[in-house]
Amino acid sequence: MELKDKLLSSYVAFENDVDTNSDIHEIRSKAFQNFEDLGFPTKKLEDWKYTSLNSVLKQDYSIFPNKDNGIQLSDVQKYFIHDIDTYKLVFIDGRYSSFLSESTHDTFDVCLMSAALIKPKYKAVIENYFNKIAKKDNLTSLNTAFANEGAYIYIPRNIEVEKPIQIINFTTGSETATMLQPRNLIVVEQNAHVQIIERHQSLTSNSVLTNSVTEVFAAKDATIDIYKIQNDDKNASLVDNSYIEQKSNSIVSVHTFSFGGNITRNNLNFYQRGEHIDSILKGITIIEGKQHVDHHTLVHHIEPNCESHQDYKGIFDERSTGVFNGKVIVDKEAQKTNAYQKNNNVLISDRATINAKPQLEIFADDVKCSHGCTIGQLDNDALFYMQQRGIPEKEGKALLMYAFANTVLESVKIPEVKSRITKLIADKLGVNIGFDL
Repeated sequence: MELKDKLLSSYVAFENDVDTNSDIHEIRSKAFQNFEDLGFPTKKLEDWKYTSLNSVLKQDYSIFPNKDNGIQLSDVQKYFIHDIDTYKLVFIDGRYSSFLSESTHDTFDVCLMSAALIKPKYKAVIENYFNKIAKKDNLTSLNTAFANEGAYIYIPRNIEVEKPIQIINFTTGSETATMLQPRNLIVVEQNAHVQIIERHQSLTSNSVLTNSVTEVFAAKDATIDIYKIQNDDKNASLVDNSYIEQKSNSIVSVHTFSFGGNITRNNLNFYQRGEHIDSILKGITIIEGKQHVDHHTLVHHIEPNCESHQDYKGIFDERSTGVFNGKVIVDKEAQKTNAYQKNNNVLISDRATINAKPQLEIFADDVKCSHGCTIGQLDNDALFYMQQRGIPEKEGKALLMYAFANTVLESVKIPEVKSRITKLIADKLGVNIGFDL
């Protein structure tokens, strides 16, 4: 049975089993009909021109893994940022693990989407925010149709969350192939602050396909920092759909670190609905073999006096493939906009490929908008200079690549995350360098 047919047959059983209200049922039904009409994306679509899902869609995925595979803290501790105190929402094969998690309802909510969708105390937030900015495209609609479990984070006004929140989805390999569809909702009210670390991690060599959707709402004067760590098994594929709406004077930054996985597609969409907004999108990609990473970004400037900053660095070895498709839209009313976009790439191998497509659609006349893209190799003169001073070639290349990525790393606000990413980069490059950037 093809995956689409399997999903169609599974949907009826899912809706019959899950506890929900009529409004959510209607949202799911419309989303499912939309996916049924659209199907999975193909390379015939302009937005998917450089990324094909054909190879991963051929697997016989289990839609609802039902085996209880006991996971101990010792099995997964290395995947946590464990040298700082954090709240944790941990999901194993799509199910919440209370043993590994630390949620809270003290002065703010860090809890489960499944509870928020059905309990009356969350009704107002769900009605105002759930599925309000998520696109109605094929994969987002598929996630909405099966939306049930994930992270629900609500930070009331004037609250500064003192420790970061980790959202981690583990896959155990209890099934031959597993498909997961986590749904996250993050609402940060006026003048509130929060830091979030998100990771999808397979604990198996079995095939995994994750289709994730996250909606983020930043109210006036809110500050949100999100760090996405993508260093999964090479049989795991991820489609990460993130939608972010900002109000006046808010600052939202998203750092995406893509080091592992088979096919990774990051759809990152920002909508600026207010003045004096700052949107920050940064990423580092280091891949090898036949890995494929596609960054698809959108920043929509709707009102005046706002800024956006994009900085993506890619290092590609062997037969890996990178894609950067960054779009900035500046509406006619969005005067005094400052939009900056940069994508720099290094090809370590002659067989590696990068497809870059920066786009600016500007309908205002009083703006500062720029974009740049470079594709090249390491500076041989700099490498020769380092070797002449006793630095071996391998370590010299690593130092140059560290320096190349530093503009992204220097903006990471959590020291422990910066240290972890630095170590991951060193591991990817196969060196041991005794310093942090």
